[in-house]
Amino acid sequence: MSAATTRSRTPDRLCAEAVDLARAAAEEAAAPGVVGEHTGVASEGDRVVTHFFECKEMGYRGWRWAVTVARASRAKNVTLDEVVLLPGPDALLAPEWVPWSERLRPGDMGPGDLLPTDAEDLRLEPGYSGEDEPIPSSAVSEEMAELVEAEDAEVTAGTPSNLPVAPTRGTIAALAEELGMRRARVLSRYGLHSAADRWEEAFGSKTPMAQAAPATCVSCGFLTPIGGSLGQAFGVCANEFAPADGRVVSLSYGCGGHSEAAIMPKPPRPAPPVIDETKVDAFPLRPAPDSGSVPAVTDEDSAELGHS
Repeated sequence: MSAATTRSRTPDRLCAEAVDLARAAAEEAAAPGVVGEHTGVASEGDRVVTHFFECKEMGYRGWRWAVTVARASRAKNVTLDEVVLLPGPDALLAPEWVPWSERLRPGDMGPGDLLPTDAEDLRLEPGYSGEDEPIPSSAVSEEMAELVEAEDAEVTAGTPSNLPVAPTRGTIAALAEELGMRRARVLSRYGLHSAADRWEEAFGSKTPMAQAAPATCVSCGFLTPIGGSLGQAFGVCANEFAPADGRVVSLSYGCGGHSEAAIMPKPPRPAPPVIDETKVDAFPLRPAPDSGSVPAVTDEDSAELGHS
């Protein structure tokens, strides 16, 4: 080990003794009362020493004020170099910065928010460019031009060779416009697989609801099909009482709201009663005159006999 290396690791005596100079500089840079006790010194090089002071400011637990002082060669005066607030070994630090595109989560967007997509987004790929190209058999197509050149022939002016471009109606661009395919970018295979994985994880066959379901969505009357290649494995639930109402569900998903799981039976119609209890039968309060062994007498006649 060289003598210069040994000197750099040993703090300079005059710089190490300049604690008051370092504290005054720290108190001038910091707010009043936030510079604490002197916690140590560290040699930064020949005649360069850093003094550390405890930081008492709220929200900076474990941080410390670092005041670097220096001394010129053969000089006895110590001068101030810099004052900074640095984190200590056990300092409370902010989490590592993450780009917004990696922090964004589903549901974070609100009204008025814009979510730009990267030009090289792997979920998208170029769609139909919109350039009209004649059909291969057209006289103005590249294939026909190559054939004409190979056969050493000429295309005479006439229909449709005299047309500079293909007709507007019936072209690829017109057909794409009608089918809604004229978009700058469309989903790539990676984007399709990513969407399918998300939907399968949320409403797929491995969810607890699907495991306990009596049947799958592929046979449910509330399933609404969707177009495109994803329609071969997914649909939209239209059952307002189902947990996935309005969501894209896998055809292998299921729930207790399956249309054919339990059909409500019609209420049974009771048979006609043997005794009609809904009608009132009239019964006389007194027996008929010709019934019984006791002759019928009036109240006046029975009054003369008295009462026992």
